[in-house]
Amino acid sequence: MQHDYDLLIVGGGLAGNCLALALKDSGLNIAIIEANTRERQYDSPAGDRALALAAGTVKMLEALNIWQGVSQLATAIKDIHISDQGHFGKVRLSAQKENVDALGYVITARDIETHVAQLVDAAAIEQLCPARLTGLMAGNDAVNVSLKRGDEALSVSAKLLVGADGGHSSVRNLLEIPQHISDYGQTALVTTVKSSLLHKNVAFERFTASGPLALLPVDDDQCAIVWTRGSEDAEALMFGSEADFLAELQHCFGYRLGALSLVAPRRAFPLSLIRAEKMIAHRTVAIGNAVHQLHPVAGQGFNLGLRDVVQLAEMIIKQHQADRDIGDADFLSAYAKVRQKDHDRTIGFTNSVVRIFSNDWLPVAAARNIGLTLLDHIPAAKTLLTRHAMGLAGRLPRLGNRR
Repeated sequence: MQHDYDLLIVGGGLAGNCLALALKDSGLNIAIIEANTRERQYDSPAGDRALALAAGTVKMLEALNIWQGVSQLATAIKDIHISDQGHFGKVRLSAQKENVDALGYVITARDIETHVAQLVDAAAIEQLCPARLTGLMAGNDAVNVSLKRGDEALSVSAKLLVGADGGHSSVRNLLEIPQHISDYGQTALVTTVKSSLLHKNVAFERFTASGPLALLPVDDDQCAIVWTRGSEDAEALMFGSEADFLAELQHCFGYRLGALSLVAPRRAFPLSLIRAEKMIAHRTVAIGNAVHQLHPVAGQGFNLGLRDVVQLAEMIIKQHQADRDIGDADFLSAYAKVRQKDHDRTIGFTNSVVRIFSNDWLPVAAARNIGLTLLDHIPAAKTLLTRHAMGLAGRLPRLGNRR
């Protein structure tokens, strides 16, 4: 049976474009469907957010020939300093002690999104943009997709449809896949500050009674801020004066980097743990934020999403090379089974960190600080934590592990 495409990717953001690049030499006929124009994507406030890329993620980006074009825009994390405000516990992780160049890198989402989009253009991958998904129906041999592009209605078909269209996924909504939502009652305040002292490529994760505060190194004297507060506090800090914002920030973090000053607008993002009930349906699979949205405390969102991308690409290539159907139900079930383990482990870890470090009950605070102190003094345990932070504790998919 003839289809318009082998693979349709809904979503022309990071996940969708990275998947297209991973498959560009596979011999598959691919198209990307994106609802927004490139200009609207570029101007989105979400582009301001800083992405913490684990070392394992950088390996995968290198294998996809993406990292080579943006490495000069990223800032290396040489050390990570984890502490608990008002308590004695702390852990210090070092790239030098682990004999690696960096534990990870920090880059703005807009910089990497723009570069990946340029690579998709250069690869001449077909893009239906701007086009909105209005319907889909899967049959035995194909998934049929209805689109609206301006005033024009289009119908296309493919062996497999991939939903890479983010937290408000049209694919997931049309398939009526429920989501499990746990509202943290917290908001992430995101901005950039300049410090009077150099950060020396140290990333700070400071746990406070109101939520975690991360300072991620960018440039020589600037840090990206990801500051979690209770929703009411966050609203007051968001709409109050810059002086009040900085005074509270300085109170929470201290003066390890000297005086802090704002160099970017403040933005606010409500926080919830969101998981789709399932990641596959008939001839359809969802990846990235369409399946999971995490608390930013450990910076794992994009890292987990890219592992979705590379694992799916690896398995699709093998399936296609064996001349088997890439939309086969057993094939998609095998993918879901592999990814479920990683999702459960990563989301469970992130959620546990939020719960443990947002609890200021004295016995819990004492236990976690004893744990941090012990961890800081046990080299083997610290190495294991460092490898988890670098995204190297488990197997990397082949596309992300080849040289």
